[in-house]
Amino acid sequence: MTESTAVGAILVVFLAFFLLMIITWAVPVRLWIEAFASGVHVGLGSLIGMRLRKVNPAGIIRPLIAATKAGLSLDVNELEAHYLAGGDVARVGNALISADKANIDLGFEQAAAIDLAGRDVLEAVQVSVNPKVINTPKVAAMAKDGIQLIAIARVTVRANINRLVGGAGEETILARVGEGIVSTIGSADSHKAVLENPDKISKTVLAKGLDSGTAFEILSIDIADVDVGKNIGAELQIDQAEADKQIAQAKAEERRALAVATEQENRARVEQMRAEVVKAEAEIPLAMAEAFRSGSLGVMDYMRFRNMESDTRMRDSIAGTKEEAEI
Repeated sequence: MTESTAVGAILVVFLAFFLLMIITWAVPVRLWIEAFASGVHVGLGSLIGMRLRKVNPAGIIRPLIAATKAGLSLDVNELEAHYLAGGDVARVGNALISADKANIDLGFEQAAAIDLAGRDVLEAVQVSVNPKVINTPKVAAMAKDGIQLIAIARVTVRANINRLVGGAGEETILARVGEGIVSTIGSADSHKAVLENPDKISKTVLAKGLDSGTAFEILSIDIADVDVGKNIGAELQIDQAEADKQIAQAKAEERRALAVATEQENRARVEQMRAEVVKAEAEIPLAMAEAFRSGSLGVMDYMRFRNMESDTRMRDSIAGTKEEAEI
């Protein structure tokens, strides 16, 4: 055997092996045998078409086998269409099996719609069979007597299959329950009445029909814990008193500043008057000198004026005045 003949034989073997691998991938014979043995009649042409449409045949056939074994009749084309739409075929199949065993009326189209809507259809079926307990966060509310109460509730819900598409979720349930707790506590005359009968909160909130428009049905609302918080009424009164105090202090400061300004103005006026008096007193010697020159004032008159002035100083000294005698 020549070298070229050996190379040709190797190429033929390689091409045959490559062609066998392609055929094995394109024609899932093992999956077809598995389906046939399970009573699911799917042609090889359908499996090859799934490969060409970029659909995983195992993701369609195995859920179909499980549903068939559970006594359900599903269409392979519907499963493939749901797969191409981005749905989870295995989860939908398991949900249909669980619903059938639990005697819940759930069809493929409804389950597929729930799955495509972003809901976990399998969990919804499980919650329909086994109700779910949701714990609310701490809800603080104030009774009419000003005492704050902090309550925690446990809400038992069951999924409503018919409202899963378009229905509100758990967040809405928690928000409505919290609003109902705040309203009920706020309408109580005393916080003691709430502490004595916490079930009153449950009954009042449950009677409001909080599950309307949601994907759940509320079975019960149980108050798990109620704690006494702050005395909000007293704190509000203290804050109001502090605000009134600050307002009064501001007004007092305003009056003090006005009084200081008035006092300074009066002092300025007094200083001005003193300056005028000093100016007038400075003109007296000039007037007396002028009187001496003109002869209107004699020596004896001046002496009598000095005597009167000395007599006035003496009397002021006896009377205890603080003015100093001026020479």
